Amino acid sequence: MADPGVQKFILKTLLSLPAPVLRLLSGGAAVYQGGRTLDPRFQFLAAGARSMPAMSTLSPQDARAASAQGLAMMTGKLEPGVRIEHLTLPGAAGDLQARAYRPAEQDSSAPLMVFAHFGGGVIGDLDTCHAFCSILASLARCAVLSVDYRLAPEHRFPAGLEDMLAAWRWARDNTARFGAEPGRLAIGGDSMGGNFAAILAQDMKRAGEPQPVLQLLIYPAVDVASETQSMTTYADAYPLSRDTMTWFMDHYMGPEADPADPRLSPIRAGDLTGLAPAIIVTAGFDPLNDQGEAYARRLKAAGVPTLYRCYDALAHGFTAFTGAIPAADVACREIAGLVREAFDGKLAAPPA
Repeated sequence: MADPGVQKFILKTLLSLPAPVLRLLSGGAAVYQGGRTLDPRFQFLAAGARSMPAMSTLSPQDARAASAQGLAMMTGKLEPGVRIEHLTLPGAAGDLQARAYRPAEQDSSAPLMVFAHFGGGVIGDLDTCHAFCSILASLARCAVLSVDYRLAPEHRFPAGLEDMLAAWRWARDNTARFGAEPGRLAIGGDSMGGNFAAILAQDMKRAGEPQPVLQLLIYPAVDVASETQSMTTYADAYPLSRDTMTWFMDHYMGPEADPADPRLSPIRAGDLTGLAPAIIVTAGFDPLNDQGEAYARRLKAAGVPTLYRCYDALAHGFTAFTGAIPAADVACREIAGLVREAFDGKLAAPPA
């Protein structure tokens, strides 16, 4: 087997080819769906993925290994000046591994951001969002705590969610340890991590506990009980397809779970007033695109200060592609900049 470093170099070299060449190597024409044109580098990767077994045909264990190997080829370098600390903290049913990211120019008034990685509740680990968390810490000038929650099907719903809640409460009691103001936290996550982040804000409201300073939801899964138009339009998208999403939920939910439960589908909560200000980001070529946009509309209608942005040419999971797709790296830096602006009080309330 070729050295992973050599493989990554070859892939990066290929992805540096001009867009017309990449499209020619991918089949010859631009991919245009739903009024959007796919980034040619994502198109090239999607074409290559068609020769590989679909995730929905794999066991969870094999899917984790394949995903980790593939994403290691796509990830970018860590941001300079970000110090990383490996931690063990208490979860809902035992210790959890975590990583803390502290930028050299940390703003002591910025909250601690607790972050949950993507993976459908079935795959993913601390490496999944490693580069992105360093970007977030550096550009938002805040400490970031990334949590390695339990995964299904070994630990089905609500195990991973309960781990994030336990990590959140621990972090709330230990913010000063990370150079943040006592009790001042934000919550963030992408895909299933975005699901956890949205639910956590709602759970805090139900429990009468303080809201996060901010909720950062990146292509979040917020409705597993219904299919929107984007689930059909982008059913065969890469790297998340409709079949893969179904595979995730079949493993994550278990036979007794109700997909309409707001702790699975937070968009189905009846009252969204009083929740934390939100930044919601979606990818254009993503079966979950409509969900994130719809949740942003509901939050705005409930009077929650909400900023929504869609990166039309990108696909689901782009936070893990910063080393392979320049547009993904740019998007991640823009998101971190938006978080910084929100910390500075520049996230405007929705119009009355």
